[in-house]
This record gives sequence, structure tokens and C-alpha cells, in this order.
Amino acid sequence: MFKKSLAALSLCAGLWTVSAHAETISVFCAPTEFELCTNVANAWKEKTGNEAKINKMPALLDDAIPLYQQLLAAKSTDVDVLFLDVIWLGMFKSNLLDLKTLIPQADQDKHFASTLGAAKLGGNLVAMPAYMDVGLMFYRKDLLEKYGKQPPKTWDELATTAKEIQDKERAAGHPDMWGYAWQAKSYEGLTCDAIELIASNGGGTIISDDGKVTIDNPQAAEAIAKAKGWIGSISPDGVLNYDEEASRAIFESGNAVFHRNWPYVWGTSHQTGSAIIDKVGVMPLPVGKEGQKSSGCLGPMYYGVSKYSAKPKIAADFVNFITGPDMQKMRALKDAVNPSIPALYSDPEILAKIPFLKDNQQAFADSAVRPSGYTGTSYNRVSQAFYRTVHDMLSSGADIKSGLTTLAGRLEKLKESR
Repeated sequence: MFKKSLAALSLCAGLWTVSAHAETISVFCAPTEFELCTNVANAWKEKTGNEAKINKMPALLDDAIPLYQQLLAAKSTDVDVLFLDVIWLGMFKSNLLDLKTLIPQADQDKHFASTLGAAKLGGNLVAMPAYMDVGLMFYRKDLLEKYGKQPPKTWDELATTAKEIQDKERAAGHPDMWGYAWQAKSYEGLTCDAIELIASNGGGTIISDDGKVTIDNPQAAEAIAKAKGWIGSISPDGVLNYDEEASRAIFESGNAVFHRNWPYVWGTSHQTGSAIIDKVGVMPLPVGKEGQKSSGCLGPMYYGVSKYSAKPKIAADFVNFITGPDMQKMRALKDAVNPSIPALYSDPEILAKIPFLKDNQQAFADSAVRPSGYTGTSYNRVSQAFYRTVHDMLSSGADIKSGLTTLAGRLEKLKESR
């Protein structure tokens, strides 16, 4: 299907006008996207006559940060297009070209408002979404059916259902079963998990878009206390050291009823070796209180143009091309990656590849954003202070209310060091 899509795109490209004078731009792509970026570059050349030289980023994406910092600090013209994590946008916003007049408004409007909005910083559109990522809840649909349970709407319902199924499965000879596997290790993933719980409980997102520190409130304290109560009950003590992969291993070995993770787990849970093939359901994350939104943490990736590019209009055209519907469909069909364009969520070919999309579009629309836009270069320090504090609360007898008050004071100082 991927080859057919590319062939069709190339056929259509022959009908487009090729620019009279070909240009070459330099593009950074993730190593996992290198083949796709190469194919996109070929299609873009067919359309425009221009070339995109693809540069492979480090295997660990965070290792690209010092490379980007060096190039941008030197105002280098050696790079035109950057592949960017959502939490890097604030860090590099002063070095990224404003795309709002270079990308047609109609093309901007094709994307989820929440995803595009995360790239609107200081009045500028600093990047365009390449694909979506948001925290989702995976569950054993066979076990819920076995015990006559519906997918839970609230975190309290999840805890009750998880405990009941966990206990009954253990009594039936499955002693390693747990109710809920998630990420509570002291790292960025805990920032995501905790912000989901807090936001869905009406407790905000640590720091608001206007820079107000909001974390010290009763709703946030209640959400963290709730999660603390799960450890040793429906989640193993080891969850305090679980990242995405460790928690996924528990779920895919058949030893968890519920599992919070990113959309890629749909694909891995159906690969050879998984114990739960065809037993998995997917739903938006539960809410903490009635009337609140499911608040899966927003984790999309973007493409932006360096402010120092010698060919800004051509680079912006490439960004619009690689983030447009045709390329997002290609990415979805090849790698089961979730589009940032809502119209593609009803595309029959994509739904055949990623069937859970049709029931989870709202989860992508209602996502919670980490405070990286406002905090900019201080985001990593803000996030580290947050996840370390939450981890201490989950793993010890630290008082949650006073801990949040102390954290809020620290964040007031950290947020302004951007």
C-alpha cells in the first residue's frame, strides 16, 4: 500500500509545474524516519524540482539538542529544516522562522487545533506537526468481556475494575497478574503520566500558558494521592522504576489488565511474541472528575525552519509538503503512525492499518500540553523538578500538600530562567 501511494504521488507529480531553477536544502530527520524522509524528498523533487538533502539525527533524539544549539548559535546556513520534539519548541523558538505567512492558512487549519496550537509561541507559528502522539489507555478487552466489565470512564472506575479482575485472575491461577501498568520512574515519562492525572482532575498543567504556576492546588494533590494508592494494590512496587518499555513488557506478557502508553503499543502488542494478540482494546485516558476532559499528554513531532536558512520559502514549502495529508497518510500506512490531520481519521486505508483511530479522535483533540512553550530553555529543569518531586511523593511518606507548595516556590524561580 505504501508503494502504491508513492507511485500514485509520483504520477500526479508529473502534472505539477517544476520550478525553473532547482535549489537544494538541508533537512534533519530522525533515524527511524530516514527511509520515509528520503521517499518524501524524492516526491517533493518530482513536484518542485528542488532537492532535500536528508541528514540522519542521532539514535537518541535528545543528543540532537547540543547539535542544534551549536548550529543555531552560530547562525549557520548549513541547516534549513529541523525535526523537533514538542518540548523543544519553546527551547528553540527564537531561532525558528515564523511560518504563519509561509504556510497557507487552509493547510494550517487541517491539523488538530491542540497540536498546531502547541507550535504557536509568542505570536509566531514556529513549526508544523508531522504526526500525533498522545497518552492512551490500552486494556485487555478479553478480560473485561470475561468479567462483564465496561471500559472505565474515570480513574476510580479503572482502579475498581483493575482490582477485581486482578484478584479473580490470581485466584484462577494467574499469580503474576496486575491491574495497571504505567510509568512512575523518575524521568520525563512521569511528567507525562502525572500531568495527565492532574489535568483530568481539574488541577491544571503545572504552569499555565501565561506563566502562572498552578501546581499547588487541592485537585493536583488529590490526583497524586490517588496514584500513590495504586502502588502495591493494582500496580507492583516496581512501577516506581518503570518507563514505557518496562511497563509495556508487563502488559504484552499478559500480566496487566490496563496499561497507559503511547499509540505505538497498538503495533507492538500485535507483533509475533506478544501474548495478547487480538486481545487489546484502546481508549482515551479516564477522567479524574465528571465534567473534566481526558487529558492524554501531547507528544507530537514537528518540522520547523531555521531562522538562518538562506532559502526560507523553499524550506517552508518542504515543511508544508512533509507535514501535509499525502505524506501523513504515507507515514500512517507504512509505520502505523497517527496523523495530526483529523480528516485522515476516517480514511478507510488508514483505519485498516490503525483501527483504533476511529474511536479515539477525541483523545487527540483533548490532549494536555506540557509547559515547554512558556518555559523555553528552562523546561528541562522545570520538568526535572516536577517529576522528582512527584516520584518522592509516590515512593515515600512525603506529604503531598506541603511538597506541592515547596515545588511551586521552586518553579517560580526556574520558569523565569528561560
